[in-house]
Amino acid sequence: MREIVHIQTGQCGNQIGAKFWEVISDEHGIDATGSYHGDSDLQLERIRVYYNEITECKYVPRAILVDLEPGTMDSVRSGPFGQLFRPDNFVFGKQYETLNGYHLIFI
Repeated sequence: MREIVHIQTGQCGNQIGAKFWEVISDEHGIDATGSYHGDSDLQLERIRVYYNEITECKYVPRAILVDLEPGTMDSVRSGPFGQLFRPDNFVFGKQYETLNGYHLIFI
């Protein structure tokens, strides 16, 4: 079986990605906490393509969320499915500076 790692980058990528996880979670019967509440065995048939099962019937997305500033990550975390993601899969810069076309990112 194949496994997909979903990489979301930037504000737009993370906003689209957050909506993607809402839709795919609904299709697979996964609620906002990662628990399975579906009504069909078909929903679980290919669930491991997108999710890791951390305990019985508890799933987390196989996703990495990246941005240069923490604001976008805060909005994803506070969104309806924000608790679905593992906290260590959020990667963001703490400080961002621009110097004459050169970018310094301190992580």
